[in-house]
Amino acid sequence: MQDHLVVALVYDRLCTFEFGCVTELFALERPELELDWYRFAACAVEPGPLRAAGGITVAAPYSLRLLDRAATIVVPGWRDADELPPAPLLKKIRAAYQRGARLCSICSGVFVLAAAGVLDGKTVTTHWRYADKLQQRYRQLRVQPDALYVDEGQVMTSAGSAAGLDMLLHLVRRDYGSAVANRVAQRLVVPPHREGGQAQFVPRPMLPDEGGRVARLMDWIRANPALPHTLRSLAERAAMSPRTLQRQFHDATGMAPYEWLVRERVALARELLESQNAMSMARVAQTAGFGSEESLRRHFRRIALTSPGAYRKKFGVEVGGG
Repeated sequence: MQDHLVVALVYDRLCTFEFGCVTELFALERPELELDWYRFAACAVEPGPLRAAGGITVAAPYSLRLLDRAATIVVPGWRDADELPPAPLLKKIRAAYQRGARLCSICSGVFVLAAAGVLDGKTVTTHWRYADKLQQRYRQLRVQPDALYVDEGQVMTSAGSAAGLDMLLHLVRRDYGSAVANRVAQRLVVPPHREGGQAQFVPRPMLPDEGGRVARLMDWIRANPALPHTLRSLAERAAMSPRTLQRQFHDATGMAPYEWLVRERVALARELLESQNAMSMARVAQTAGFGSEESLRRHFRRIALTSPGAYRKKFGVEVGGG
């Protein structure tokens, strides 16, 4: 990763939160990591002065020519999903893609990459408010409206605003490994990775008392992942009928209770596999609540898209078994 240049786009009516996410990840010095961190720069899409959300004015020091040297380009939102980005920008993005640069978008920034034609045939995501518009306008894309982010290798797209942090931390994890990504997340005071999709954040009505019971149940499950949970036992714990629990759980998370439980167990298994205090694969399976290594492998591969053994080899400490 030595001399890896990350360039963020700056444009009139800049989305300042999304731009802030990029600078927080790549522009800060990180001497505590004792490694060659990214180089960061911002380039202007158009002549300034450039207005930004919140009433501030931004002056970027570089022009679009900088994109010719960028290893990673991040589009931190776009000012209007219905406005076609400037032709010179689209030309530069196409050229960067053709020479192998990595392209990332946050929220509505996906419309810039789509307009450049670099997403054709790929699976992508964006803020849930824009998902239908994106799919209707660019039918050659596979829009995944529930994802927090989608990694297509050379191209990565994320959902709204804060999901950009999830994507960028994933990018750091890809480049430097899990231990470094975890330390960056600690400094940000955010989780290293969030499970589930953005469906859990889409507005939907929920009765306060019922929502409180579901939240308390989720906290209890996280504290007791290895117990043999069933829908009936969880419903009894929450003092609800199984049918009511199913409905309220889906309203709160966008998932059925069992699917949420499996994803929580996979998240715990990931942490255990990343730990320096390496457990055997059998212990990981028992501690995370899967019961058997076969069950761990099956669910882990479905959700993490890799095997527990391969995940440990890449992000943790490799031991016997798995």
